[in-house]
Amino acid sequence: MVEEVATPLDEPPSTESVSVFSSVRQVDQPPLALPPGLAFDCRLEMEGLRFLGLLPSSAVPVAFLDPQYRGVLDHLAYGNEGVLRGAGRASLPQMTDEIPAFIREIDRCLMRSGHVFLWTDKYHLCTGIGGWLEGTSLEIVDMVTWHKKRIGMGYRTRRASEHLIVLQKAPRKAKGVWKVHTIPDVWSEAIGKRDRVHPKPVGLQSALIEAVSNPGDVVIDPAAGSFSVMEACRQKGRTFLGCDING
Repeated sequence: MVEEVATPLDEPPSTESVSVFSSVRQVDQPPLALPPGLAFDCRLEMEGLRFLGLLPSSAVPVAFLDPQYRGVLDHLAYGNEGVLRGAGRASLPQMTDEIPAFIREIDRCLMRSGHVFLWTDKYHLCTGIGGWLEGTSLEIVDMVTWHKKRIGMGYRTRRASEHLIVLQKAPRKAKGVWKVHTIPDVWSEAIGKRDRVHPKPVGLQSALIEAVSNPGDVVIDPAAGSFSVMEACRQKGRTFLGCDING
């Protein structure tokens, strides 16, 4: 008979054997030669799928995607959306049918264990985004809710937040890849002057970029909108490479 040895309740577990945290990235981006027609750290006017098609495979550690879609608006026909205050957003080219193609191309461009930060609203969060990930090696590993400090529309509850789905390319792991562990999963940040239809929080994106890349690494954004990711890269010493159909 093997005698079981009890462990005192007040004895902390060994951090050497159970820790999944690391403040150091143990992966490096491979060298990236800039493809013709592209430029770092500037506002490129280009269609996003064409932009992604120019990039080499397994080349970058981080991508952001903020697709323009009207899922909840088309299904629920919110108030004056597309007539008064929603006219600007309603006039933007819609990406709904192209989102899976964008995600497949981003997956191709990502290096092993790279991350995609995918913006979505509560409608798509509840109805599911699994179909968008088919044919990729991406897995959902986390989510951050952005509290915008302003209230929007809604038949019942009114929208005050958006959601950022965290996807990782295989092999999925955190230790040695994700190096910042102080980011809360509910992030409050107000947007100042709105020069674009749907700007995103620079502070949150800066924190995430710092967590999953090294200084000088390239961060891509094929639907850059307000180019808030470019500003986040500037703040954290990363290299931005992205475009928007409206420049």
